[in-house]
Amino acid sequence: MGKGLIYTALTIAIIGAVNWGLIGLFRFDLVAFLFGSMTVFSRLIYGIVGICGLCLVTLYGRAGKNAVTEP
Repeated sequence: MGKGLIYTALTIAIIGAVNWGLIGLFRFDLVAFLFGSMTVFSRLIYGIVGICGLCLVTLYGRAGKNAVTEP
């Protein structure tokens, strides 16, 4: 994965993690608040966050190295 793609996936995954934190702490789903509960658009956002998380799994194999800059 390219460096820009990794940073984009990481940013989206962090936003997803913050959303899960809001759900866990305050029962407030920011995505549902902004885009509606299980609308096509909100489901697309949830799907993109999930795909980004799966892409970031590849960083585990490179955790001891500089995972972002080395292939």
